[in-house]
Amino acid sequence: MKPGVIILLIMWAVIRGALMFLVIYGRKLQKKSEASQAQMKIGAQTVSILVIDKKRIKLKEANLPKIVLDQTPRYLRGSKVPIVKAKIGPKIMTLMCDDKIFDIIPIKKEIKAVMNGIYIMDVKGLRANLDVKPVKQKFFQRIKNKISKNSNV
Repeated sequence: MKPGVIILLIMWAVIRGALMFLVIYGRKLQKKSEASQAQMKIGAQTVSILVIDKKRIKLKEANLPKIVLDQTPRYLRGSKVPIVKAKIGPKIMTLMCDDKIFDIIPIKKEIKAVMNGIYIMDVKGLRANLDVKPVKQKFFQRIKNKISKNSNV
């Protein structure tokens, strides 16, 4: 065999081994994530809250309880997270929320939130339906829409 073929076979074996490792590790992380989500759903409560403000800020600057910062790994403390400031009963609290629902949460409106501790997992409109922002179209999709409008005229 030629040396080039041997090198290619070795590279193929290494790449295949790395991909297999990533697949196995990914499945393990996915199972762990599903287990933690199920655990969070068990302890979830539906609460009526008045949203005062929402923004993405660093975890250190979010004014969260000290125990939350202590439990967060050091490399994630500087990352920006979705934070919601809300009034729950007579108390004003700083809450974290899921990235998926952050854009749906209205400001200065009362909503029903499914929460576990200080983490908002889901929201529902209390008095009216929540406004869903339209999905932003990609550049080529906008051009296709313009072309199709012009051809129909």
